[in-house]
Amino acid sequence: MDRFFKLKEHGSSVRTEILAGLTTFMTMAYVLAVNPNILTAGGATGMNWTAVFLATAIAAGVMTIAMGLFVNFPVALAPGMGLNAYFATVILASAGTFTYQMALTAVFISGIIFIILTVTRIRQLLLVAVPDGLKHAITVGIGLFITIIGLKNSGLMTIAVETASDVPKGKYTDLQSFESILHLGSLKDPNVILALVGLIVISVLMVMRVRGAILFGILITTVIGMLMGQVDFSILSSPETKWVPDLSQLALAHFDFPGVMNTGIITVIATFTFVELFDTFGTMVGTANRAGILQKPDGKKRLGKAMFVDAIGVSAGALLGTSTVTAYVESSAGVAQGGRTGLTSVTTGICFLLALFLAPIAGLIPGSATAAALIIVGVLMMQSVREIDFTNLVIGIPAFLTIVFMPFTYNISNGISLGIVSYVILAFIANAAGKAGEKVHWLMWILFVLVILRYIFTGSEG
Repeated sequence: MDRFFKLKEHGSSVRTEILAGLTTFMTMAYVLAVNPNILTAGGATGMNWTAVFLATAIAAGVMTIAMGLFVNFPVALAPGMGLNAYFATVILASAGTFTYQMALTAVFISGIIFIILTVTRIRQLLLVAVPDGLKHAITVGIGLFITIIGLKNSGLMTIAVETASDVPKGKYTDLQSFESILHLGSLKDPNVILALVGLIVISVLMVMRVRGAILFGILITTVIGMLMGQVDFSILSSPETKWVPDLSQLALAHFDFPGVMNTGIITVIATFTFVELFDTFGTMVGTANRAGILQKPDGKKRLGKAMFVDAIGVSAGALLGTSTVTAYVESSAGVAQGGRTGLTSVTTGICFLLALFLAPIAGLIPGSATAAALIIVGVLMMQSVREIDFTNLVIGIPAFLTIVFMPFTYNISNGISLGIVSYVILAFIANAAGKAGEKVHWLMWILFVLVILRYIFTGSEG
């Protein structure tokens, strides 16, 4: 075990890696229920809930284990949030002309494109092309993004839509017809209280330097949730609860290539490809930075291999019957717990496969418990902000835009896109004016053009 995963070389141990893998699984186990709910949309998309659940668990389990065994990388993969919503939206907005089989075909094709981009090492060039300041900004932005997820899932943060007539005069003067305002959640809500308790428990354990603090914090919060009556045990005895998976319901290779060719879905494929490109890059770099992998001699090589596994995962997920499989930002929870090798990923992957049989038990963990863990992970990832030289505005401004646009637009690729565009413009002008600006890598110019074209043709979608 030590020789295969090089545990000592990475300053880790079997116990630490297993705890980290369990932590990652607990923070992203929600995907097992959320992804089927989004993709089936109450039956409106034509997809079967059980089929999507099976595809989600198997795709996440197999590809995460592959990431651990073949790359020795502590990153977990699963169908991505946001991309699955886009997947369902495309189907629902087509008024029946665009089926889920066509959408799965589009995802499969985007996966093939990723494999080509990875084999030709174009994706790996991003590591060289993107300045270090922006890489650290991506890490910080993802940290805030994870925090937003935690706040939203726990109910600590709510979004209230207020009409202009409801807003007191002089308040929010920029409102025209309506505005979404962020508010603190109700402290009378038991879920919010449980999230606050979990936040305190995990924080105390972290301050006391307890090994496995995040994992134990989740478990302790779950027990407290049981005492508060916030854990639903009915799921264990419900007649709808399936303890043994029926693999015959798996929607394997439900593709429609003729339908795709006759529908004209270049924009759909391009959106899947573009968003996945930046989302994966951001997640991989952010996680690798946090784990100290990029600082190692073989760091970039391992990251390149990780991108290849991720590319295969996109097409493999579509083959199994789910939307785009991608690297998960929640992997940072395991890294924060001390995960440094592929043993973390293998542990997480095994948990996903076991979830096929133990889904009811996994469902007992309240969302407030995992939400508290995600907020703490955001704190840890924020530490990378000290690596950014904000006095150098050629980097400082793009870094700032990268950081704020990720959480505030609830989209990782938006943050990276704004960072790239602003960096290329500022660096070019600084160079032209002789202000010692940084030389812009040719790939950054290509990305600059692609970003502009993306927003011209798709607006702010995706």
